[in-house]
Amino acid sequence: MRSFLVNLLSKQYAVSQATDGNEALTVLDQEAIDLIISDVMMPNMNGYEFCSQLKNKLDYSHIPVILLTAKTSMQAKIEGLEAGADAYIEKPFSTDYLLAQIANLLTNRSIIKESFSTSPYTPFKTIATSKADEEFVERLNEIIVKHIGDENFGVDQLAEILNMSRSSLHRKIKGIAHLTPNDYIRLVRLKKAVELLENGSYRVNEICYIVGFSSPSYFSKCFQKQFGVLPKDFAKHK
Repeated sequence: MRSFLVNLLSKQYAVSQATDGNEALTVLDQEAIDLIISDVMMPNMNGYEFCSQLKNKLDYSHIPVILLTAKTSMQAKIEGLEAGADAYIEKPFSTDYLLAQIANLLTNRSIIKESFSTSPYTPFKTIATSKADEEFVERLNEIIVKHIGDENFGVDQLAEILNMSRSSLHRKIKGIAHLTPNDYIRLVRLKKAVELLENGSYRVNEICYIVGFSSPSYFSKCFQKQFGVLPKDFAKHK
């Protein structure tokens, strides 16, 4: 089954494979993975246990998981959902259906991340697809907002406060938001600027420094690139 799936999916995707959940965790430590397909019945660690570990481990909790199984009972489906599976496909299955599920999961995640990045109103919680991700995003934003007026606050300080290596932080934010940590910090600053512009209590030049930009011109350039409008024009329509 694994060989069949590798041959099928390699026509459209870069595919890595593992014989069981333990080996898969090793692969995940070494490679950037966008989606996981796992059988429920595996040696050493079954699919439910593997999925549950993934969804509760911060490094991997954002990765969508498709579980394949010969178990057709309602209890088996419930167990799969409780483990955090994003899709549950019964054997025998149509390859077209599997491919559609993969494309759907990847496309939906991509749309959410694009909306989050380009819309001033899409909330941060939309990119969180698990409890671990929700807690991470909440903590991440809390730290950045706390230091938002410091233009020198960056990735090294953020990683240190989160007690993560710079590379782990980069991989997590890239996986959850399709952004580098620096881009994510800048986006938090810009979305905070949106709040202040809507409040109407500050001028654009004042907001620039409140959210940690070094100059009004750079602030305006970043704001327009992110949201497609200059902050002064955004403020006029509020």
